[in-house]
Amino acid sequence: MDEAALQQEAAQFRDDVQQVRDEVGKIIAGQQRVVECTLTALIAGGNVLLEGVPGLGKTELVKTLSRVLDLDFKRIQFTPDLMPADIVGTKVMTLNPDGRYVFEFRAGPIFTQLLLADEINRATPKTQSALLETMQEHSITTDGTTHHLKEPFFVLATQNPIEQEGTYPLPEAQLDRFMFKVTVPFLNRAELNEVLSRTILRARVEIAKIMDGLRITVLREVLDKVVVADPIRDYAVRLVLATHPDTEFAPETVRNYVRWGASPRAGQALLRAARVHALTEGRVHVSFGDIRYFASEVLQHRVLLNYDGQAENVKIADLLKEIVANTPETTEE
Repeated sequence: MDEAALQQEAAQFRDDVQQVRDEVGKIIAGQQRVVECTLTALIAGGNVLLEGVPGLGKTELVKTLSRVLDLDFKRIQFTPDLMPADIVGTKVMTLNPDGRYVFEFRAGPIFTQLLLADEINRATPKTQSALLETMQEHSITTDGTTHHLKEPFFVLATQNPIEQEGTYPLPEAQLDRFMFKVTVPFLNRAELNEVLSRTILRARVEIAKIMDGLRITVLREVLDKVVVADPIRDYAVRLVLATHPDTEFAPETVRNYVRWGASPRAGQALLRAARVHALTEGRVHVSFGDIRYFASEVLQHRVLLNYDGQAENVKIADLLKEIVANTPETTEE
């Protein structure tokens, strides 16, 4: 493809994404970073874990996206007694037209396009594991039969960082399947006033459908055309390796306080997210700044502290800031 055609596709990509953000902004007050991360992950084919106290609009964000993007939406409230079959589905005995009893698969709520896994850490690890294949492969295997989900498929999970009684920490394998972990901040004065104005004092705003699943698929094809130069890719690699205490790229604080660093999926997520950001900035090539832009959301849930790090209450966010600040853009072989 020639440069002019690619630039035209990039311009259309940027306009489409901006229109979606504008429509979502009619319902969701503030939280621009949360909206940006969620939309970036959706377009890039990733999943998002939102961490924040109740009442900040996490559920409303997913519902709004489903309307703006014209995608099917379902919500699962995770509880300690939730079973894998409640998510995936199960076989039930039915009577066929011939008068014989047969087992028929009844699909669970996971058969959708936008899935909200609300308070995911309240379910047992056994139930959480029902999402592992789905989040990675976008398919479900039951009784030897594989069911492929309708694309695009996107999981947005939430967890409450304050109320931890009766919760189960997400396994590392589960966390690694989230492209982003996003901390949802509390609203400031202006944003809280806007929320009350929209929800209590005035009628709700009508929003339009900007695109559909087919258009999202086309946008993903545009992502594959964005150029990632070798030094840019190597920069992402060195950022990931810097989170591992036993590598030459790790700073002293990582060597002292980190037990295990980010997985190769983190490098993939950095590049995919960087491609989206480059296109939203009107460029068809990834820059070093694009890699850094989502580094915190990509890496923070993939870094595990050792005993000393936990005992001294070391903040992973501070470690990541140091890693980004001390990882040079280029290095000699």
